[in-house]
Amino acid sequence: MTYRYAVERTDRSALASGQVLRSAPGFPGFPVRLASELFQRAAVHVGRTSVRLWDPCCGSGYLATVLGLLHRERITAVRATDIDPDAVGLAARNLRLLTAEGLAEREEELRRAARDFGRPSYVERAEDARGLARGLAEAGGDLSHEAAVADVFTLTEPVSADLVVTDVPYGDMTHWSGEVPGSDPMGATLASLGRVLPPEAVIVITARTRRVALPEGVRALERVKIGNRAAALVRARDLAS
Repeated sequence: MTYRYAVERTDRSALASGQVLRSAPGFPGFPVRLASELFQRAAVHVGRTSVRLWDPCCGSGYLATVLGLLHRERITAVRATDIDPDAVGLAARNLRLLTAEGLAEREEELRRAARDFGRPSYVERAEDARGLARGLAEAGGDLSHEAAVADVFTLTEPVSADLVVTDVPYGDMTHWSGEVPGSDPMGATLASLGRVLPPEAVIVITARTRRVALPEGVRALERVKIGNRAAALVRARDLAS
């Protein structure tokens, strides 16, 4: 894949999982540059100057939080859901980093850890938290957000989102949970999203696979393949049954 938008190799180490954003065993991160590229490609198809973002398989909330920090000026709200209550708890703590207060708390936490445990690397992380706070303020300030428990396979209530970006379970560190359809969890995920999203919403679904399989008759707006990850961009109305 040729990068179309995230063309500069900017240092995004402050956004690495476990640096300022919180991590835990079993919750993988996501390549920051690829996340930014996919968001920007999808935003073009949405056709709005600002979007409401949703990750329905959020895990730790890493991907949604990174996008909120990177593209605050283009996002009005962030929603993150997952079937696992522990994951949602961690996601809520990460999403709090989309506020000045949350980043200030994280900075102080990291400085305290540096003092208590004599780890100079925590001072660097604290400085990164302060830098992220400056960037957030310059891009528009605190970002509205929520984290909730929800099974992606059984969604019924409409969701007010313009853009979905999600990295689905792939078997090594993460696994499907909830009322998992036996044969095609990817297809069932897309069908469920198609039922609850506005027709013009755009979905970016990624997985560690050669090619993201779409339901029969559904054409992707775009396909992306980089390294061991593939992504498909689709319109919600094309998935509605």
